[in-house]
Amino acid sequence: MNQAVATWRRPLWLMGGFGFIAGLPLPLSGFTLRQWMSEGGVSLGAIGLSAVIGIAYSLKFLLAPVLDQVAPPLGLARFGRRRGWLLAIQPPLVLAAILLALSDPARAPVAVVAAAGLIAFLSASHDIVVDAWRIELFPTRLQGAALAAYVWGYRLALLISGAGAIKGADLLGWHGALLGVAALLGLGPLVSLAAPEPVPPPSGPARSSLAGRLRQALWEPLADFLARPGAFLILGFIALFRLGEAMAGVMTAPFYRSLGFDRAAVALATGLPSLAAVIAGTGLGAVLVARLGVARALLVTGCIQTAAMLMYVVLASSHGRHDVLIATVMTEAFAVGLADAAFITYLSGLCRAEFTATQYALLSAIATIAVHTLGGLSGFLAQAVGWQEFYVLSLFAALPAMAMMLRILHRFPPAERVPA
Repeated sequence: MNQAVATWRRPLWLMGGFGFIAGLPLPLSGFTLRQWMSEGGVSLGAIGLSAVIGIAYSLKFLLAPVLDQVAPPLGLARFGRRRGWLLAIQPPLVLAAILLALSDPARAPVAVVAAAGLIAFLSASHDIVVDAWRIELFPTRLQGAALAAYVWGYRLALLISGAGAIKGADLLGWHGALLGVAALLGLGPLVSLAAPEPVPPPSGPARSSLAGRLRQALWEPLADFLARPGAFLILGFIALFRLGEAMAGVMTAPFYRSLGFDRAAVALATGLPSLAAVIAGTGLGAVLVARLGVARALLVTGCIQTAAMLMYVVLASSHGRHDVLIATVMTEAFAVGLADAAFITYLSGLCRAEFTATQYALLSAIATIAVHTLGGLSGFLAQAVGWQEFYVLSLFAALPAMAMMLRILHRFPPAERVPA
């Protein structure tokens, strides 16, 4: 047993390294980017539309067949299928981060958005290859440990490129802070070179065309799901579940700035307190799923997530109190972690065994559609009605999903899986 643990110790550390590299780009097209744009005087409408940049993460399932079937370019196939693609993606990802760092949202917002969009596309592609590397390399009994290592690396990276970059902008300026994140991304090729290449799966007796593989990979799992009773109602619920959170979350950076909070205050609130809250929420959510079952846990955590948005209304009328800011960020992070534990469990239970990977990719993509589409219009709404009214409307935007959830849980309750 000790020999087995020693054999897999290095891949587990490398899994943490891949998680770290995967987490660094996300704030560069998310919260950190919007904080920078808000300080550069970019309009609320444009800041809201920046949420559309992340649509690449929702469309990963479309990129996956290409990365799975096409050999790595530039002679990198000699490193293997997975490592070759990682080494093809990581250097351009570093260059895109450098382009973003050298841009200026006040003078050239289009260049900033273009660089952030390139970062999101390359980051989504990187995620696909890392997921495939993990699944092919680790035996089933170590998949949980691999995911845990990935999450810890990922969360550490979010802390550095989120709160860390915002605080670093006080000391080095935005260009210096973002160049520091780009330098950390430069560690990616070192992790890939140190990683072992998984043994490729045995090929079948005959390979179909790429069009045939795309049909098998995308259409058949979708057709299987749509044939179920209540499929469209369930898909509507999944698409709307995060709508209220999307509207509220996209505008937090300019919202905090409008209340007079400087970088230091935002970095403090969104740093360790937020990280501790989301970890605690995720842990409690897992306990509720185990104790209450998926249906009741989804109902309870969904109600808590909706109610937690009231804290934004409280913050809007708090006249810039730092303790209310920290309480708001922690409450929101805790509620999101709590609800995600039940929601992800629910999505996983909807997947049929023979289509698990593809159906989960499709469902999780649908779950982020609201964030990257309707969420992008939130800036225009906030500009039109004001902050307090905007967050009241965000709360009401979460109610249709709650109503749909009640109907789904009554008519199409999730099956509780019992271990064999």
